[in-house]
Amino acid sequence: MIHPIPPGTRDVLPDEMRELRRLHRTMIDVFESRGFGEVATPAIEYDEVLARGDGRTADSAYRFFGERGDLLALRSDMTVPIARLVASRYAKVEPPLRLCYLANAFRAVRPQRGQMREFAQAGVELIGAPAPGGTAEVVEVLEATLDAVGLDRAVIGLGDADLYRQLLAEFGIEEGARDAVLSRLAAHDLVGLEEELSRLEIGDEQVATCVALSQLRGGGEVLDEARSLGGAAVERATARIGETIAALEARGVSDRVQIDLGLLRDLGYYSGAILEVYDPALGHVLGGGGRYDELLRRFGVDLPAAGFALYLERVHVAQMEESREGEVR
Repeated sequence: MIHPIPPGTRDVLPDEMRELRRLHRTMIDVFESRGFGEVATPAIEYDEVLARGDGRTADSAYRFFGERGDLLALRSDMTVPIARLVASRYAKVEPPLRLCYLANAFRAVRPQRGQMREFAQAGVELIGAPAPGGTAEVVEVLEATLDAVGLDRAVIGLGDADLYRQLLAEFGIEEGARDAVLSRLAAHDLVGLEEELSRLEIGDEQVATCVALSQLRGGGEVLDEARSLGGAAVERATARIGETIAALEARGVSDRVQIDLGLLRDLGYYSGAILEVYDPALGHVLGGGGRYDELLRRFGVDLPAAGFALYLERVHVAQMEESREGEVR
């Protein structure tokens, strides 16, 4: 008799588990070699803590009542719990703090879209190092991690989380309507993006600007193309990205970074530089991250911060596909 498990979850058998354990060790070794100390937080947090960290994604959390009637939730990522940890345990420690983790997270999603309800993440959080230097350090660790697990063809997309929020505000779009546009961008849904923009009371030229920006990706020439579209929001975002690229070049880690002005993460706490990792062997996003300079302030500690997380299962699949393609070549 076959006993089913919930959609969006999976069993892991011994052979795959051994491979995943090797992958775990490799990634943590890279993090620790760069000065990041491993931490762990409870899978269960108070719902209020997760909502304070990211109200946009709080609705995707699995909630339940504890035995004392407290509203609890399973964590949906590790950045918010680590922000809570830093505010509670490291408030008087001189920054920067370098923390890393390997943990499961949980989200109430639609499994039919290929998303997982339970998934493992490995990542780092650099607390107290401002942009652009802190961003460049995080990208350097990310590149070293991808190299260590054999994904030397993976590309790191670099965008700006504030670009479209500020651009739509510049166009006079109210916050509720802005959120619908931002959700289309986060889902990489360009058709839906045009549909949402067409519903807004803005001119054709402004719609064309948003669409054109969302399709700009490549090298430094992308910033010049974006500036030619005009606007204060575009100018600020391209300046921030330009500073990040300069910091990456100074560290010698800019080669696999591609500017992507259509990039937007689906977590609401990002500000400034954002990252997303793609691998041509898989065709899926392997992970992402970016700056969240205002998140710690919500927990009473005003520190800039940046980090990234990689999805372990997707990295493992990409490893196997890279190996298969290498044998064919």
